[in-house]
Amino acid sequence: MPSSGAYNTSYDIWDTNYDYEIMLWVNKTGPVGPLGTAQGDVTLGGHTWSVYKGSNGANEVFSFIRTSNSTSGSVDIKPIVNWIKNTKGWFGDVTIGDVQFGYEITSSSGGLDFRTNSFGVNAS
Repeated sequence: MPSSGAYNTSYDIWDTNYDYEIMLWVNKTGPVGPLGTAQGDVTLGGHTWSVYKGSNGANEVFSFIRTSNSTSGSVDIKPIVNWIKNTKGWFGDVTIGDVQFGYEITSSSGGLDFRTNSFGVNAS
């Protein structure tokens, strides 16, 4: 990961109707931040996250910002989805439609090198 610029590295998880977006920020650098208001910290899926809840005008957005950056690893999203549904009640029964992984780059002065060596999703 570049050590300069402003960006986040995140999983973007959508329900089949695109009513809900769950963002799992595993890395952030520079002046970037999530939508919505802070909801506190929680440990789920093998990581500790600062949680934000908001809307982008088209859908609800639940952002989970890792409390420490990571450049590799895996995330179990099922406990996160269950926490949103069962603990917080922020949505009812939904079906996951898409899982994406990538970068939201706000600033990359002089051009920076962003690489993803591998990405995979397992469902059970």
